[in-house]
Amino acid sequence: MENVKIKSYDVVGDIALVRIPEEYINFKDSIAKNIMKNNKHIKTVLRIASPISNDFRLRKYEWILGEKKTETIHKEFGCSFKVDLAKVYFSPRLHYERMRIAKQVKPNETIVNMFAGVGCFSIIIAKYSKVANLYSIDINPYAIMYHLENVYLNKLNKKIITILGDSKKIIETLLLEKADRILMPLPEKAYEYFDAAVKALKANKGIIHYYDFVYAKRNEDPTIKAINKIKLRIKELSLGLKVLDKRIVRSIGPHWYQVVLDLNVFPEC
Repeated sequence: MENVKIKSYDVVGDIALVRIPEEYINFKDSIAKNIMKNNKHIKTVLRIASPISNDFRLRKYEWILGEKKTETIHKEFGCSFKVDLAKVYFSPRLHYERMRIAKQVKPNETIVNMFAGVGCFSIIIAKYSKVANLYSIDINPYAIMYHLENVYLNKLNKKIITILGDSKKIIETLLLEKADRILMPLPEKAYEYFDAAVKALKANKGIIHYYDFVYAKRNEDPTIKAINKIKLRIKELSLGLKVLDKRIVRSIGPHWYQVVLDLNVFPEC
């Protein structure tokens, strides 16, 4: 069993993040050695030691092999993101989503990113579009610290306004009717904060990229379940709705999915 290999793991910068089943815990050193042997750029292997928890969406990690660190620089689509995995949430698995949305942004739009983290969505949008203003908000002070550093690292400080705080409160005090497009890449909070997203849109009209976690049985479409759920919120807010796109972002567990809906919302006539 010394040559136990784990085929699936995440790579953030030069750090590998691996889930190890309980039956293989005693072979974690061998697993880490195989990962580093097959990936010469990896300098650190960390075991994912807990599920995501608290408002900052953090995990616990156990160092196994290599440099003892949780901070790295991750590169994606020509952008660099400095991140400390022990202090902020980061997922390399959302790289497609970040560029997918960036390609939709039209010239001179104003965008509010309600859950910005270290700035990945915002920075890629700012780099690959002609956005006019981008307000990037997060409640985690460490995320904002890295976000600010990443903005300067990517030379985008003239396009992005980085704000520390609860996005609902920030919108209600500073950003009412400012935006053409809203990003809500935090499935745990998106439904709860949907009314604030609408308030940030100019005349309650515009595009909202809404992310959610959905439980769906084998014969159910998780995107349809998400649409039916958000329609209830839309009805409460007396709005009209057009679903521009819907897709499963990824599976997160048995029958559980992360989905995204691209929504065009507008006041009812």
